[in-house]
Amino acid sequence: MTDQTLSERLAQAPSARDIWGWVMRGEVGLALGVVGIVVLLILPIPAFMLDLLLALSITSAVLILMTSLLIKKPLEFTGFPMVLLVTTLYRLGLNIASTRLILGHGHEGVHGAGHIIEAFGKLMTGGSFVIGIIVFSILVIVNFVVITKGSGRIAEVAARFTLDSMPGKQMAIDADLSAGLVDETEAKKRRKELEQESTFFGAMDGASKFVRGDAVAGLIIVAINIIGGILIGVLQHKLPLGQAASTYTLMTIGDGLVSQIPALIISIAAGFLVSKSGVEGSADKALVTQLAMNPVSLGMVSAAAGVIAIIPGMPLIPFAGISIASGALAWRRSQAALVPVPVEVAPVEAPQEEPIAQTLAIDEIKIELGYGLLGLINDLEGRRLTDQIKALRRTLAADFGFVMPSVRILDNMRLPSQGYCIRIKEMEAGAGEVRLGHLMAMDPRGGQVEFPGEHVKEPAFGLPATWIDEALREEATFRGYTIVDPATVLTTHLTEILKENMPDLLSYSEVQKLLKDLPAEQKKLVEDLVPSVVTATTIQRVLQALLRERVSIRDLPAILEGVGEAAPHTASVTLLVEQVRARLARQLSFAYRGDDGALPIVTLTPDWENAFAESLVGQGDEKQLALAPSRLQEFVRGVRETFERAALAGESPVLLTSPAIRPYVRSIIERFRGQTPVMSQNEVHPRARLKTVGTI
Repeated sequence: MTDQTLSERLAQAPSARDIWGWVMRGEVGLALGVVGIVVLLILPIPAFMLDLLLALSITSAVLILMTSLLIKKPLEFTGFPMVLLVTTLYRLGLNIASTRLILGHGHEGVHGAGHIIEAFGKLMTGGSFVIGIIVFSILVIVNFVVITKGSGRIAEVAARFTLDSMPGKQMAIDADLSAGLVDETEAKKRRKELEQESTFFGAMDGASKFVRGDAVAGLIIVAINIIGGILIGVLQHKLPLGQAASTYTLMTIGDGLVSQIPALIISIAAGFLVSKSGVEGSADKALVTQLAMNPVSLGMVSAAAGVIAIIPGMPLIPFAGISIASGALAWRRSQAALVPVPVEVAPVEAPQEEPIAQTLAIDEIKIELGYGLLGLINDLEGRRLTDQIKALRRTLAADFGFVMPSVRILDNMRLPSQGYCIRIKEMEAGAGEVRLGHLMAMDPRGGQVEFPGEHVKEPAFGLPATWIDEALREEATFRGYTIVDPATVLTTHLTEILKENMPDLLSYSEVQKLLKDLPAEQKKLVEDLVPSVVTATTIQRVLQALLRERVSIRDLPAILEGVGEAAPHTASVTLLVEQVRARLARQLSFAYRGDDGALPIVTLTPDWENAFAESLVGQGDEKQLALAPSRLQEFVRGVRETFERAALAGESPVLLTSPAIRPYVRSIIERFRGQTPVMSQNEVHPRARLKTVGTI
């Protein structure tokens, strides 16, 4: 039983092929590589393995340099900061491993730390370890002072200017999107590139500190190896002082050069990468295009080299060769510029003026921002104004049944720094101010917020509000205040303005689009109605009347059925709307129900019902309401008092009337309580549970 169990376990164990497949996965390979670097810091390795790892360090540095030279733009190598960190840790691990070999096996000879370190030591010292120390010091200074410092400064400035220019670039993208010059996919791509550019140069600024620290660590390690090696060789292994100094210094210089040469190569790659910003194409094409294409510049180089060549004491051959080569290249470039290129010349057309008709185009919805509010467009905490507007359009489409036009966002220097203006069809529909870096606090009970700050009126509903510091968020939440950030304040104001102007935004073309986008099974209904029974304009007016009372037109088939039933008997839009509302009884009763599931209503007394019915004058579709002004004021006062009492009781009721007078009562209510719904008895669904909260 035991043998069978063991065999089953062996059969279920992963094979060598499976293990190799796991290793070849990118994330597993990277994890193993980082663990290997940690192993270098702890465990000793033999000299032959150190040779292999040093060779890998040098060749990987060359690969990074070639990649930096051949890419077209810096964002194609966004992983460079992480590569810089990994290679720096790798070199430090190799330094520690080589230090262990130098101090532990240096008494065996210069080959004790491996052949690569020995070869570099002999090549660079030239028989004198003093020369090696000087060469090593120069390499470290060039890397630390010149290349790394310059690359870091370029990255720092690039990151700062990229971050400062992001709001303007973001506004340009949004403007192109609103104007239809780019689609949503291209806009997302451009926004992502902006974020990557800012993040990349910021990371490069920090990553350059790795190379600087590596250079300092290299100097310290060299000093430790030389001093420690001489002490160990003389005191522990009884080597002569001269032999110990020569052996350990040669190996130490070789080790330092093997580490610093890859570091220098990677620093050069970093310099190419950050200095290439704004240059399109690989480095060789950019340099040739900008340096070797001007024959005048090449001619001046040829003349200068020729003059230097004839100066007494100067070597003739180098400067003469440069003068001849640059002169020949200048002559060749000048001849190429003079030779006409056989191309077809298109007839030159006079520049056309912009058609005057284009100046007639207007923006349906537009938001103008003061200069201080440009940061709302690209809030780094994720509350972007553009994202909130996109979500708002989606919400309004789901709630009311049609997609609002795109919102164009522009800057307006005439506005206050933190002010904004919302325009509907170029006309101002609302304005206000918000405070970036602050939060708007409001008391749900309608009182004044008891916090230090700027006391204002909330722009959407006119409620008392206070701009408080963000540090007071928790305390304000604890006291039960409503806390809103600046972008949400603006978006809420925009929401209310859009709801008020929905009828104007539902244009004829939008109605045609709604009819065209109906499901295939509803197409026959549209064909039977338009234009034989009603026109598209009549349907537009019915839909606008529904939206004016904030009734959703999402159930467009039911609306068309209601229009189809009433249209053969009347041409009055008012009567068509009443028929449609009766069709939407289920929707209306559900939309206005309270938290307890019941429909709260305020009814009219029989006296008022009769008063309105008797005040209707005219015949058929020409009926109008002619109520005495004194009675009208009495009715308005009764509505206000009743609905205020209901609001204090926590209710939001609807006003219920008879079908004959509902349109006329609504025409009065909308003048002083535009958000109060008015329903007729025909619009109450049979299964709706009613709750009377007042009577007028």
